[in-house]
Amino acid sequence: MNILENRPTQPVGRIRQKNQLRIIAAAEEEFVTFGFKGASMKRIAERAELPRANIHYYFKNKVDLYAAVLGDIVEVWNATITDIKPEDDPKQTLTDYIRAKVLSARDNPNASRIFASEIIHGAPHIGQYLKQDFRQTILNITGGFQSWIDQGKMDKIDPMHLLFMIWGSTQHYADFGVQVRAAMGKEELDGEDFERVIDSITHITLKGVGLS
Repeated sequence: MNILENRPTQPVGRIRQKNQLRIIAAAEEEFVTFGFKGASMKRIAERAELPRANIHYYFKNKVDLYAAVLGDIVEVWNATITDIKPEDDPKQTLTDYIRAKVLSARDNPNASRIFASEIIHGAPHIGQYLKQDFRQTILNITGGFQSWIDQGKMDKIDPMHLLFMIWGSTQHYADFGVQVRAAMGKEELDGEDFERVIDSITHITLKGVGLS
């Protein structure tokens, strides 16, 4: 079953959208704390400060809500990179992608941690998505990278491992935030910290593929 393919669409209307965002935010807290199996729709309703019936109005069950949480983060991650074209500027595209991924780690770390937990546990709920839609998305992205390499715009590196490297370096600040803050001796990272993260990852990546 591909739960991302069948996840609910965004409802129309400002109040409905506001409620759905509250529910998803509450669900992220619940899923990151208890995992999918331990998560409770009752507690999600309490976290969202909405009647449980309202939760079921937007999401018929926990699987639908989990799909919405995972689907949202996948859309954010893919938004700036999935439709790359051979004529695009690789330096600008990679710069924009790295920035978007780091800001996602800053602004919505729980979603990244939930996705990571799903993968670590063998992707029991999104296995079909990984084999189909996800695989095609990755082929589109790496195909774009390869087209730049073939044109001589980038060094001859493995496109797949370039993508993995960007994922690992950017998502690290969400998935291992506790470790990062401990290493840096900080309670929280501020805006300047994240700008340095973006600058560092961007510089290392671009220089590594011959774009600096």
